[in-house]
Amino acid sequence: MAKDHSDSAVGEQASDESENATKGTRVPPVSKPSDKNQATVGAAKPPAKTAAKKTTPAKKATSAKTAAKPESRTALVRRARRINRELAEVYSYAHPELDFENPFELLVATVLSAQTTDLRVNQTTPRLFAAYPTPEDLAAANPEEVEELIRPTGFFRAKTKSIMGLATALRDNHGGVVPGRIEDLVKLPGVGRKTAFVVLGNAFGVPGITVDTHFGRLVRRWKWTEETDPEKVEAAVADLFPKSEWTMLSHRVIFHGRRICHSRKPACGACPIAELCPSYGEGETDPEKAKKLLKYEMGGMPGQRLKPPPDYPGKAAPPLGAA
Repeated sequence: MAKDHSDSAVGEQASDESENATKGTRVPPVSKPSDKNQATVGAAKPPAKTAAKKTTPAKKATSAKTAAKPESRTALVRRARRINRELAEVYSYAHPELDFENPFELLVATVLSAQTTDLRVNQTTPRLFAAYPTPEDLAAANPEEVEELIRPTGFFRAKTKSIMGLATALRDNHGGVVPGRIEDLVKLPGVGRKTAFVVLGNAFGVPGITVDTHFGRLVRRWKWTEETDPEKVEAAVADLFPKSEWTMLSHRVIFHGRRICHSRKPACGACPIAELCPSYGEGETDPEKAKKLLKYEMGGMPGQRLKPPPDYPGKAAPPLGAA
């Protein structure tokens, strides 16, 4: 889907300056004290109090997490599933952010979404699908005309080769119908596991985990896995949740990554799952400043779909070229 994490905060150790201040303290010699001060002669002056370092709640939490024992498998599963439940409440309207009317359109749109935003794909595909509504139409198209139509998505020559290639394969090998099995989908030109699971989960109702750059970044920040290879991430996360949750989990995590837990500057101070996040504090923790980092409907801006679902709380995206 959209193009693309991260280091956990480092804990602090408490200061022991006051202990060091008392070590080796000697009483200075006192000469001929007066009667008035006789009671205090030979008494050592107490060491000056060392100012205590102020520790913010975020630093306290970080310090505690750093010193804590490694999280058990059971605790990890519980925390991961609680995060999913919290996200389900925040993003009850989570959905695929590509406009499509059928499996063929979703397949093509997902291939086009590589290295660009879903918004740009949604602004581009209406003209493409109007000109080539079926695999047979696209397979017989003039490549130069297809290139011109999809130019706004970037890498248009390579993408033209992929979508025309998959259209030809659908026409010749699958009767012009998008197959509903991952084994068949990944054999199509330009289609990998991520694209296949997007199509299976959203066009066929077959559960799958979509590991895009947002998903990978967040699950590593949450310490669900340390893996970076998409297939290993997929396997590790799938092992934490029942299969029935996989597709919607993917949507919720990707929504959160696009709206709050950004790559460069996550809005920690506006995050609904901050207390569950081992990486809290990596981004902006001030609530007011964090609010300014929110994107799409959470930041009062249009979403990525020109035709969002009825329950979407934000604004529809503008068509290509609109002000």
